[in-house]
Order: sequence, then structure tokens, then C-alpha cells
Amino acid sequence: MEFKNYEEFWPFYLSQHRKRATRVWHFIGTSFVFIFLVTAVVTWNAWWILAAPVVAYSFAWISHFFIEGNKPATFGHPLWSLRADFRMYRLMLLGKLEKELE
Repeated sequence: MEFKNYEEFWPFYLSQHRKRATRVWHFIGTSFVFIFLVTAVVTWNAWWILAAPVVAYSFAWISHFFIEGNKPATFGHPLWSLRADFRMYRLMLLGKLEKELE
């Protein structure tokens, strides 16, 4: 699908995450990104930084293939998907995602 800008992409991104379990798996994967980044700084080991996207995308993609039953938006729009994932994460953290999903 083609989108003119990120704000046009955002509703599509949400539509690809209809099931709560998919969103939870994304939340867990994104949480690991932050945990791994902190661990990298504390241990001065850059391997944690390299592992962060691998682990995060593993959780996200597994949820798409086995829970949501669709193709990850990352495949078609990698940068907007990354931005949208962090936006979804923030909204979940603040308890505001349900309103956005309506």
C-alpha cells in the first residue's frame, strides 16, 4: 500500500494490530529494546545493542504470523513501522491506546 505521509500510515499500522495479544507481544519486544540498551551502557558491551532489534522484531513478527495472521508492516514500510511501534508502545504505557484504536 502507498501512503503520502506517516500520519496516513498510522491508521493502517493500527489496523494491522487489531488483536490485543499482538500488541502485548509488540510491547514485550519493545521493552526488551530498552532493557538491552541499558544493559549495553551498564556493561559497556555493544553486543546488547545489536541484539535489541533482533529480539524486538522476533516478538513482533511471531505475533503477526501466529496471532494476527498478517504480514508485518515493517516489510513494506520499515521506518514508519519503527516509529509507529514506539508510538504504540508509548500510548500503551500511558493507557491511551484504546482511544486511538477507536
